[in-house]
Amino acid sequence: MLFLTLDTFSKTGGIQKVCRTLAYTLSTIAKSTAGNFSTFKMQSLYDNGFDARYVGPKQFIGFNGSKIRFLISAIINGLKAKTIIISHINLIAIVLVIKVFKRKTQVIMLAHGTEVWRKIPLWKRWVIKRHVKIWAVSNYTKRILEREHNICPANIEVLNNALDPFFYIPDKFEKPPQLLKRYELLKYQPVLLSIARVSRHETEKGYDKVIKLLPQLIHEFPTLHYLLCGKSDIDEKRRLASLIKKENLENHVSLVDFITDDELATHFLLADTFILPSKKEGFGLVFIEAAACGCKIISGNSDGSTDAMLNGALGIMVNPNNPDEIKKGIIKSLKRPHNHQAARRIQTKCLANFSHQQYLQRARYLLSKTLKNR
Repeated sequence: MLFLTLDTFSKTGGIQKVCRTLAYTLSTIAKSTAGNFSTFKMQSLYDNGFDARYVGPKQFIGFNGSKIRFLISAIINGLKAKTIIISHINLIAIVLVIKVFKRKTQVIMLAHGTEVWRKIPLWKRWVIKRHVKIWAVSNYTKRILEREHNICPANIEVLNNALDPFFYIPDKFEKPPQLLKRYELLKYQPVLLSIARVSRHETEKGYDKVIKLLPQLIHEFPTLHYLLCGKSDIDEKRRLASLIKKENLENHVSLVDFITDDELATHFLLADTFILPSKKEGFGLVFIEAAACGCKIISGNSDGSTDAMLNGALGIMVNPNNPDEIKKGIIKSLKRPHNHQAARRIQTKCLANFSHQQYLQRARYLLSKTLKNR
């Protein structure tokens, strides 16, 4: 197996998390399988270093942005591989070159979200239809590929994203004292949490809708506090700061920068409700991370979030274009009793569907199915 990626270890984001989990999974399969999948290599265009928890030094090659070296190496190793997995549609040209020389090579492309929702050039669509199997991260993305790009349903499998194999799964569901102190919050103060990239290009996440609803919500929950966490660009941070000031919400909103993986779980434990009324999620990894921590959740209902939310089994789903529905969802969630048993039920349901072990079994099955169809 050869796994080709753009960037997996040098950047943060949903696609990068998916690629790390898949790299670990493919490496695990290779170690436990004889024959066709016993050898695994990973090449990354923009990474230089790697995280040894996910892949070994003999499995990984990083090209630090050198496109020519990456291309040559990908073609050489691709001609040796029986199965090639590409992490992004932008790597499809390499597939075309390899297929010219070795038509029997099986090629699998991950399909995440907006990168395949938008218009795809005709030549890329031709390559995909003729030479590529697709692993879509959600049924929503699968439906778009079928409807908008006329991809045959038989060529698309759904491989839902899963929790990172090293994600911390808490056993107790208590608000962390260190975060209460850091954000100057009281133990029984209601807290809303969003974790997302805070950018002018990511306004579909819906966090600004939550801010605009706070003045109405504060009438019912006077001490309500909203933590908006995530790496932000200057313009968007300035816009949100202006909005917060305009609505007199300085004491009710905290704009928090990037949250490291080590602190993700503790932030979910701090929240009474995790909310992200997004409308452009390919899947929504953050929802299953919140659920794994037993957190109450509010998501949108019109994108790949429906898979992550198990169609509402993990929380409340709202129309992201309807502020009144979002407000009602927040009120309902904050009033819903939440104790250790309720948190455990959410966590158990999440792990039954999105644990790494479930992902490993599904990936192994799909690889075996690919091999049979050669």
